Amino acid sequence: MSIGVSIIEDDAPARAILAEWIRRAEGFRCVSEHGTAESALVQVPTKRPAVVLMDINLPGMSGIECVRRLKPLLPETQFVMLTVYEDADHIFDALAAGASGYLLKQTPFNELLAALKEVHSGGSPMTSNIARKVVQSFQQFRPASTEDEELSPREHEVLNLLARGYLYKEIAEALGISVPTVNTYIRRIYEKLQVRSRAQAVAKYAHIPLASDRSTPARG
Repeated sequence: MSIGVSIIEDDAPARAILAEWIRRAEGFRCVSEHGTAESALVQVPTKRPAVVLMDINLPGMSGIECVRRLKPLLPETQFVMLTVYEDADHIFDALAAGASGYLLKQTPFNELLAALKEVHSGGSPMTSNIARKVVQSFQQFRPASTEDEELSPREHEVLNLLARGYLYKEIAEALGISVPTVNTYIRRIYEKLQVRSRAQAVAKYAHIPLASDRSTPARG
């Protein structure tokens, strides 16, 4: 079954190029295109895409706020930010709103397709320098927490690699363990942190408020 993708991007030529690429890619279909968050809020829930590619800097409502409003309506849909912003505030706001991936607009198309497949499979793709910023912020600002203190040293290693955007196979190779063992560790991590996805685990590990905990509007 092909992966249905919705695109929210205010730059019409860029949106058209993305849509055409996705239509031509094997295993994908573009189910809708939107130039504003407001139109996406009305139409995307009726299309029920598997993945949404979301720009942040939209006219009117920001892409981050749009994700925050769409995610409760489409809990099974994965949201990937495709943006020019590399600062930690935008990254963490997007993760907290419910995004599962964060890619820069200069990401090559083959890598973008791989990221869409990964997020559809339960991964959380991030451009490498974005992942480094996330890890650096963890190291600089993460205080102690009762929940993440319950993680074993190996579980901390696995979660650190998850935050850096590693695939399960890559985690297994990096730690010298099998993929089923990685799955076991990740299941235990989710149970201990009381989360259901990589993005939620990363956000909670960094003490980023999750979408259901936030009441203040996102910065555009």
